[in-house]
Amino acid sequence: MRVVAVLGVGLLALAACSKPEEKAASADGAAGAAASAPAGPVTAPKRKPGLWLQTVSSTAGSQETKLCLDETTEARMTVWGQAAGKDICAKNTITPMAGGWRIESECDFGEAGKNVSTGTITGDFNTKYVLKMSTTTTGAKMLQMNGTQEMEMTGVWQGACPAGMKPGDMTLPGGATININDVAAMGGK
Repeated sequence: MRVVAVLGVGLLALAACSKPEEKAASADGAAGAAASAPAGPVTAPKRKPGLWLQTVSSTAGSQETKLCLDETTEARMTVWGQAAGKDICAKNTITPMAGGWRIESECDFGEAGKNVSTGTITGDFNTKYVLKMSTTTTGAKMLQMNGTQEMEMTGVWQGACPAGMKPGDMTLPGGATININDVAAMGGK
């Protein structure tokens, strides 16, 4: 159960890793961005359309999901994440660093506790990316949710989405499939 919660935090971090008033550079210039960091809105890294195998590893275990992305779904995830972050996160920033991006967030999930997260995202986002995050949860009603969790998510591009998978489909551990576009629509975003 904790790995699923960590997966959710990781996906939120990937989706919500930009805030219009922050400064950064585009993913194309990430390697040199730390030295030049131009002014302007953050341009979050965008994954290549197609099928992504995502592996989440933490002290609680490891899980894999498969996600079918197109440009519209990738853009929607970012907008959906920003909207969620706007209401619950006092801090949600992404800044360029040598070879990637640094993420920092402070979010209040109510009864699920307050999360302070720091991490990095590296990779080319065309073939692979790696998100490493440390999240400390305090004040959760379910006491076992409190504490610090280290998580690493690796996404590896697999090629075109297979027949039978539409953009937004995510195959979860155990074989169940959800569509993240449908989940976003249920949230009114």
